[in-house]
Amino acid sequence: MNSNRRVLVFVLCSTAILLLVSLLTEIFHFNNSTSLNNINLVADILRKDTSATTDMSINNSPGIAIAEKPHEDFMLYRKAHFITNFSTDTSAPSLNGFVKKLHALKTGNKRKIRIAYFGDSMIEGDLLTQTLRKLLQQAFGGNGVGFVPITSQVSQFRQTVTDNYSDGWEDENFKTGKNNRLFFSGHLFHTSGAWVQMIDQTVTDTSAIIEKSILCGYAQKPVTVMVNNSAVIINAGKLFNRIATINDRNKGIKLSIANEQLPVYGISFESSSGITVDNFSFRGITGIELGSIDSSFLQSIAENNPYDLIVFQYGVNLLFRPNDKNFSWYARAMLPVVKKFRNCFKETDFLLVSTADRAFRYGTEYKSAVGIDSLIKVQAALAFETSSSFYNQFETMGGTNSIVDWANRKPSLANKDYVHPNHRGAEVLANYFFEAIMSDYEKYVQSLK
Repeated sequence: MNSNRRVLVFVLCSTAILLLVSLLTEIFHFNNSTSLNNINLVADILRKDTSATTDMSINNSPGIAIAEKPHEDFMLYRKAHFITNFSTDTSAPSLNGFVKKLHALKTGNKRKIRIAYFGDSMIEGDLLTQTLRKLLQQAFGGNGVGFVPITSQVSQFRQTVTDNYSDGWEDENFKTGKNNRLFFSGHLFHTSGAWVQMIDQTVTDTSAIIEKSILCGYAQKPVTVMVNNSAVIINAGKLFNRIATINDRNKGIKLSIANEQLPVYGISFESSSGITVDNFSFRGITGIELGSIDSSFLQSIAENNPYDLIVFQYGVNLLFRPNDKNFSWYARAMLPVVKKFRNCFKETDFLLVSTADRAFRYGTEYKSAVGIDSLIKVQAALAFETSSSFYNQFETMGGTNSIVDWANRKPSLANKDYVHPNHRGAEVLANYFFEAIMSDYEKYVQSLK
C-alpha cells in the first residue's frame, strides 16, 4: 500500500470513529466536556436550539396558567428562605391551616400532626427529614421516627432507625411493579414467612410512650401475625389500614408474617401527641410516578392515616442532561398528580419545594445546570396553579453554582458528584427549611395579637 492510500485509509477510519463517537454522544447524552466536544460532527445537525425556550411562557404550556389576581404575585417564588402562597400580603402565613394546628399543639391541645415529606435520593436515608423532625419535635413536642418501610436499599445508611430483616420479602415498587396501591414510599411487600426487626433511634426520652403500628393494605380475611413473638390478629378490611400493635416505652418491634395475602407497607413509630415526619424517598424518580396510585386508595390513606402537611421535593432527576432547558412537558405530567393528591387530601396543606442546585461540567469547569431557572419556574407554576405553597430551595442554598461551592468547602457540604448534599449539607438545608416554617408560624402568632 503506497503512502497516499495509507493516508486516505487513516483519514477515513479516523472520521468514521469520530462520527460514531459523536452519534453516541448525542444519542445517549454523554456529558462530554473534553476537547472532543468542540469537534462533534453532528451536534449542529441533531441538537435543537433550546436557548429559545429559556424564557418560555408558562401560559403556553397546556394545563399551566399564570393568571395573577390583584392580590397575587407569582414572582415571589424567587425569594430565598421564604415560604409563599403568592399572596402580596407577605405578613400573613402561607401554610395557614398547618401553622394554626401547630399553634393549637403548642398551646396545650394534645393532638398528632403528621407531615409527609416526598423526595428522591436528595432525602434518601432520612437526610434532611431527620433534622427537620428533630427540630419540630423539640419545638412542638412529639416522639418517634414515623414511617419506616419493611426493607430498604439504604437501611444500613440510615441513622434514625436500626433494622434487620430476613430473606423472603417480595417487593413491588414504582420500578418493578404495576400495582396501583403502592404506599407513598413507592413500595408494597408480601411474604409467606419472613420477619423484620426495627429499633427507633430518635427517641431520647426513656419515659416516652411510642405506638408501634403496622401499615398495610386490604386482606379479605383476618390475618394472624407475630409481634414480638406474640400472636396478633389483624383485621385489614380497608384499602389502607393503620393497625396499632404495641404502645409502650420499648423503642423496638419484631414483626413476622406468614400470609402473602396481606400487603404490608411498613411500621410507624409515633407518640400519641406531637409532630410526626414521615420520609418518603425513592431514588431516581421525578414525582410523576405518584400519579399511578389509585384515587380510592389515596382517599383511604387520607381517612385512616391523615396528613396535615404534604411536601413534594423533586427536580434533580429532571436535570439529567446538561443542556435541557424546556420542562413544559413536566408541568403537563405533574399537574394532574398534584391535583389528584389535593383532591384526596382536602384538609391538608401542600408545599412544593424546588430542586436544589446541581452542576455539570461545561468546558473546563463545573457550573449550575443551564436549565435550572426554567425548571424552578415550572415548579413554581405548578404550585401557583394548584393553590399550593412554594419554597425555593435553590435560592435558599445560595443560588447559581452553590452546589459547587458546597462541594469545595472544607469541610464539604456536598459530594463531588455536584448533585447530592452530604449529611452536613442536608442538616443545613433542614435548618433553613425549619426556619422558614417557623417564620410562617410566627406570622400566624402575630395575627392573633
